[in-house]
This record gives sequence, C-alpha cells and structure tokens, in this order.
Amino acid sequence: MRLFVIARHAHSTLNLEGRINGDPSQPVPLTEQGREEARQLGIQVANLPLDLCVHTRFPRTRDTAAIALSGREVPFEVEPLLDDIDVGELEGQTIEDYRAWKKLHSRADAFPGGESLDDAARRYVRGFRRVLARPGRAVLVVCHEIPLRYALNAAGGSDDLDGPVHALGNATPYLFVESALERAAERIASLAG
Repeated sequence: MRLFVIARHAHSTLNLEGRINGDPSQPVPLTEQGREEARQLGIQVANLPLDLCVHTRFPRTRDTAAIALSGREVPFEVEPLLDDIDVGELEGQTIEDYRAWKKLHSRADAFPGGESLDDAARRYVRGFRRVLARPGRAVLVVCHEIPLRYALNAAGGSDDLDGPVHALGNATPYLFVESALERAAERIASLAG
C-alpha cells in the first residue's frame, strides 16, 4: 500500500497578518508558532519510513518540510503544480479583500492578472497526478490549504471543492492511500471542468 501524507505549511507571517500570497518569489518566513508546528509535524511522521518529500516553490512549504524532517535523510523534490493560487493584483492584500473579490465572481473568473480557481484546480489535478507518478511507498507532501482542501473534499465525494471541509490547520497531516488520492484528482478534474 502506498501512503501520501499531505500537510499545509506551518504558520507564517502572512497568516499572522491576514494577507494573501500567490507569488513564490515573495519571502514569507514561518513564525515561531509555525516552527513549533513544523517540529510537531516531524514528531507525527517520525516513525513513518518516508521515501520522498514533495513541496511547492514557496519557501514556507520547504521550511516546514526541512524542520519536520530535520536529521532524516529524505530526498526533497519541488512540485510547482501544487503552488498556491496566483492571485495576481490581489497579491499582498487582506484575506477579506480576497473573499470580497471571490464573492462577486465565479470560480471560472481569473483574479486580475492571475488565474481562476478552476484553473488552479485543474493545475492541482496535474500536480497530484505527478505526485502519484513519483516512486516511493510513503511520501510527505507539504503544500497549501487550497489544494489540500480540494483533495480532501473531492476524495470524500463532495460536489463542492470548498466543503464540507473548509478551514485546515497548519502543519496538520492528512493521510491518503493511493486510490484516495487518485479519486481526489479525478473528482477535482470533473468539478473544475
């Protein structure tokens, strides 16, 4: 049986500030709380023989993984297809600004200068499929709340990528066997069109 442990990155300064970031070139460090969350993630996976760790291009995912796997010889690989949503001109704005924009637009509407939620969902499908194609019986994936939320809801058969599971804690591990992650990718693809 193959196992995929997927976690959102640990608490970052933008979580603290309530701002959004969809540009991996912007440095967003973990907070002290985030560093402790990453250490706790490491404790949760300490007895799992991980073959690989996949993270996004965002430093906060790499930093979370590095702290969690400190002292272990687990290879790291970057998967840009699981990057956070490119919010374009909303970069650095508040979460309230982001939610207000979403409320007035459909999932198919692209953020000004960015991508749409449906475009991001289709990208996540390709990202999860690339993770599935990588070798290894136990893989840790450190990404962002939205791709993880979509995977959880889709694997559970929901018709809504944003529910019933919505808010996810930082650095909390969620387990997917191979068939569940495959099911999630298929369902996300069907819902995102």
